[in-house]
Amino acid sequence: MKTIKDKYLLVAADFAGYPLKEAVVAHLKAKGWKITDVGVQADSDPDTETDLMFHRIGLRAGAMIAEGEFERALLFCGTGMGIHIAASKCPHVHAGVVESVPAALRAITGNGVNVLAMGAFYVAPQMGCDIADAYLGASLGSGYECWHNFYEFHKLAIDELEAFDYEEYKKNGFKLNHLGDYPLKLETKPED
Repeated sequence: MKTIKDKYLLVAADFAGYPLKEAVVAHLKAKGWKITDVGVQADSDPDTETDLMFHRIGLRAGAMIAEGEFERALLFCGTGMGIHIAASKCPHVHAGVVESVPAALRAITGNGVNVLAMGAFYVAPQMGCDIADAYLGASLGSGYECWHNFYEFHKLAIDELEAFDYEEYKKNGFKLNHLGDYPLKLETKPED
């Protein structure tokens, strides 16, 4: 698997997300990131390359995460919503859409998203670079070590979602089989 620790990242964009993706990729490459891009390229033709529709690119990138080729991906479309929905159809993909640095941090630190999507209609290029830096510089639980059971609580949620089987859930009267429990009292993060 190509990992964040080794500075490998999967990216993809449709035609609407392409300009934002280009700005973020240039920023990351300048920082030494090794980028694999499976979306729209400079010479792509929107009239003939229908495989580059947002949902098809989302599925392609999601499959590469599902198959364990990459640890994380950044995806871009007009809103971030469509490409994220498509990627989420693949098993083992935990995707989120963000438009701010705090949201990006919480997406990874509290929800462990392995696919982060941004919308070029709403996210300016510099903000996209800042979002990417925040997302790629954090991991599940990082920055919240002061909260008792923060990591365990959120890891349990990820594990239960990963193990989720809708048909089993339905047969069980729409009750989730717990893999464990970790109480988490909502706390205020201390000021630095």
